[in-house]
Amino acid sequence: MAILTQEEAKKIIDKVLSYAKADETEVSVYGGRTGNIRYARNTVNTSGESNEIQLSITSVFGKKSGSSSINELDDASLKKAVERSEEIAQLAPENPEYMPMLGSQNYTNTKTFIQASDNIDPDYRAQLAEDSIKPCAANDLVAAGYLEDFSGFVARGNSKGLFEYNTSTSVDFSITVRTEDGTGSGYAIRDFNDVNLLSSKDVTTIAMQKAQASKNAQAIEPGKYTVILEPTAAGDLMGLLTRGFDARSADEGRSFLSKKGGGTRMGEKLFDERVNITSDPANLLIPSAPWDSDGYPQQAQTWVENGVVKNMYYSRYWAEKQGVDSIGRPGGVIIAGGDESLADMIKSTERGVLVTRFWYIRAVDPQTLLYTGLTRDGTFYIENGKIKFPVKNFRFNESPIIMLNNIESLGQQQRVGGDLIPAMKIRDFTFTSLSDAV
Repeated sequence: MAILTQEEAKKIIDKVLSYAKADETEVSVYGGRTGNIRYARNTVNTSGESNEIQLSITSVFGKKSGSSSINELDDASLKKAVERSEEIAQLAPENPEYMPMLGSQNYTNTKTFIQASDNIDPDYRAQLAEDSIKPCAANDLVAAGYLEDFSGFVARGNSKGLFEYNTSTSVDFSITVRTEDGTGSGYAIRDFNDVNLLSSKDVTTIAMQKAQASKNAQAIEPGKYTVILEPTAAGDLMGLLTRGFDARSADEGRSFLSKKGGGTRMGEKLFDERVNITSDPANLLIPSAPWDSDGYPQQAQTWVENGVVKNMYYSRYWAEKQGVDSIGRPGGVIIAGGDESLADMIKSTERGVLVTRFWYIRAVDPQTLLYTGLTRDGTFYIENGKIKFPVKNFRFNESPIIMLNNIESLGQQQRVGGDLIPAMKIRDFTFTSLSDAV
């Protein structure tokens, strides 16, 4: 189904609201087109495209709420969904933390929709796969890749007069390249709103180089090393940090931002003074929806400034309980970087390890953000400013908090999973054991 226009979406929402008998009613309608192509062993094995639309209704009586969802928009189906939602609400227990629905809000437009991405078709996907597979096959390498593109919309309205509408596009591409003997592996990943920024050939070239360079990895002793984390690797851990800025968790003593004996560490310097973390829904490289998780207009925010914690995010309920303004969880995080390229960072390293990415990351201690996981798809030993040889993968035990206090330098930023993350050079990163995985 084509993306509904703002007028079409509002007409449907208003119709649903006209059927409602609850004290409060909220209606969301969302959908769009999702396309994909997947290949392995240098051969496309799946390709497809789906179009779908969903509508969900939440009905509230006092502090009791119920929801229903449908994918049919005829009048009879809409009426039935409203009735079902209200029936469930009447049977539900009261939610002591329920907050009344918001009224009308003023939202600014953000550039989340790119027409070129909406124009992606099966021929484009096939060409992207060919541009990735052919150079791998020509160099006796084995490629496995996946592209997923999306273009869609979301609209929400309620009985208090709130209405919001946004369209968006996204393109996600990842590629793993292996040597034929299976001893070398390389990986690269990119995500954009604008498909014009994606070259599958260029991304594949990076993975090919890593695969060829990582053949016959040597074992070195685990321990503490200076590491250079490519943006993908840094992003694997930084996302775990920024999700920890929840005020309620901090106030209740469940967070790294909790202070022993009570209170939070808001205003304290917890990181190296070069650490600056912000978010901005209007950033052209990582634009996000103009509203936050509670429906308030999303604003540019500073979370960490010169190493000092400046903000935490509050749900509406917790903000009211604490007597502060609600601040929603950011849609995209920006960690300030520097001008150094990866080559510059390697050149300045006397002894260290270059990490392409991490995987299978699991929490060890949520209150200190201690995590464990493995390196993968290209790990290299650096000596006297040069990559000397590939090394076997490691298991690590490390905390992003400690990492951001052990910064040697911050490099150029790259979009990773909807965030802007720089390459990072970190001293005393802890590798605890070796892994036989490639």
